Amino acid sequence: MKKIIAVILGIILTINSIAQPSKNPELCEKFEKDVFTDSKGTNLPYRLLRPELEMIPNQKFPVILFLHGAGERGNDNETQLTWIDKIFGTQEFAENFPCYVIIPQCAENFRWCETDWTLPKHTMPKEISKYLNAANELLDSLVANVKADTSRLYVTGMSMGGFGTWDIISRFPDKFAAAMPICGGADEAQACNLKNIPIRTFHGDVDKAVKVIRSRNITNAIKNCGGKNIDYKEFHGQGHFIWNKVYQDNSNFEWLFSNKKN
Repeated sequence: MKKIIAVILGIILTINSIAQPSKNPELCEKFEKDVFTDSKGTNLPYRLLRPELEMIPNQKFPVILFLHGAGERGNDNETQLTWIDKIFGTQEFAENFPCYVIIPQCAENFRWCETDWTLPKHTMPKEISKYLNAANELLDSLVANVKADTSRLYVTGMSMGGFGTWDIISRFPDKFAAAMPICGGADEAQACNLKNIPIRTFHGDVDKAVKVIRSRNITNAIKNCGGKNIDYKEFHGQGHFIWNKVYQDNSNFEWLFSNKKN
């Protein structure tokens, strides 16, 4: 009995450590902290990572908009760095992929896309969500005020952020050079609107939080519209927490940065 209890406790601790990873204070300090107010008066906390080579004259850099998941919502301007401080904040990333990374924080009880994630499909809301609108305006504001390469704007996100990624490229299909949604879902009726956007998307085939058919169906819908720039990878035997596998694979960022708008 004691062995069984010990095993159970070990499993619980392991799950907790996976679901709530600790942030690295030293890496988090690399992300500038600020608050943006959009045209509708929404206050959006955000962090900004600048490229180390920013001071090079006449040099312009790509911009990544990162949309966090549901567990990172709030207003502390800290929690949204969970998971990704050890991705974007590392020296390896800075050297291999010099860019700006914008990391806004969605408030509690709101979503990047106001829809039910558990459903097998959804219709894109008529209006953009409150905090995704603020994130989009933040992106525009920063791009106008930093040394941004406007032909290389990218968006990526996981879970709730995966839904947000699909939503923002559906609303602004000419804005981003490429998108990388992870375990999210899109309105399949928007597929033909997305067919020309380079997209690399991911899902675990035993995901219990967001149904894997969400990624399968939008991929097939885009292909049925003649889309040839959609790339879908499914992780066999994996559940919802697949983003570390995606973001720790440099080939995915190499693909992302290889895309450029004419």
